[in-house]
Amino acid sequence: MSRPIETRRPLTLRDVSEASGVSEMTVSRVLRNRGDVSDATREKVLQAAKALGYVPNKIAGALASQRVNLVAVIIPSLSNLVFPKVLSSVSDELEDTGLQPVVGVTNYSPEKEEQVLYEMLSWRPSGVIIAGVEHTPASRAMLQNAGIPVVEIMDVDGEGIDSVVGISHRRAGLHMAEAIIAAGYRKIGFLGTKMPEDHRARKRLEGFKEGLAKAGIELADTEFYAGGSALAKGREMTETMLKRSPDLDFLYYSNDMIGAGGLLWCLDNGIDVPNKMGLAGFNGLELLDGLSVRLATMNACRAEIGRKAARIISGRSQSGMIGGEVIELEPTLDPGDTIRKR
Repeated sequence: MSRPIETRRPLTLRDVSEASGVSEMTVSRVLRNRGDVSDATREKVLQAAKALGYVPNKIAGALASQRVNLVAVIIPSLSNLVFPKVLSSVSDELEDTGLQPVVGVTNYSPEKEEQVLYEMLSWRPSGVIIAGVEHTPASRAMLQNAGIPVVEIMDVDGEGIDSVVGISHRRAGLHMAEAIIAAGYRKIGFLGTKMPEDHRARKRLEGFKEGLAKAGIELADTEFYAGGSALAKGREMTETMLKRSPDLDFLYYSNDMIGAGGLLWCLDNGIDVPNKMGLAGFNGLELLDGLSVRLATMNACRAEIGRKAARIISGRSQSGMIGGEVIELEPTLDPGDTIRKR
């Protein structure tokens, strides 16, 4: 899939000057935080720059018109085991291209993403790989006007800025619901962390509920936690849900880490998995391969996403396209040992 690309030139001080109605020299003073400028003028310039998506160039002197051989890779978390796999694939793919990935972490905060993006773009990287397709208006403006290849990764459920590589999380949730229903489970709970900041988990839940609704089933219970994922948190959330709703026969987790914690809690408490209780996570984390009971999960295509994004940034995409490429990958379900065999 592809769409027409609008050729954009990088924004300049003149663009901010015209938008704010003050001189280029005054704009320069404001953006470099130097010189005597009134508060009203400063605010006018900063608002104009933010609305345009203008980012000052921190490369000085003879290098000012050039770009550095860095690729900005912006992700929501390093503690989430999903993203190191993506980073590793990006790094491997860029190894012989002369490009070097530099990582920024947003902690799932749109405002933090703005700050990280602004700082990274000020060094004029050769490209941007950024997780997700949801951004603030300011971040979208910066990405749209950066004048470099931009690849949004992990998700295709939304309007991309340039190129997009990922999976449909809504469809992943829907397919999980279909598999659970086919296995005979009917009283189903959902447990999720980083909700609602994790847009991809939210979309999986939406698709999951849609899949249940097609079979005339409503989600019986939900348990959300605003913090990060961990085995201990999965155990805690599972205990809380099953004490509240002891008649549930299936638990669907937003990711494998809390899913594995839930599995361990069930096994420790003598619950028959998968006959009395089925469980499933998401992401296909290799870390959990050593468990004696394999958690059902869905491969999120993390390594392939990283490789394909890096190929687009380095100009080595198989399609030969420069930008505007949309690559949707198809995750696969691994029923493991925690979904009843049909």
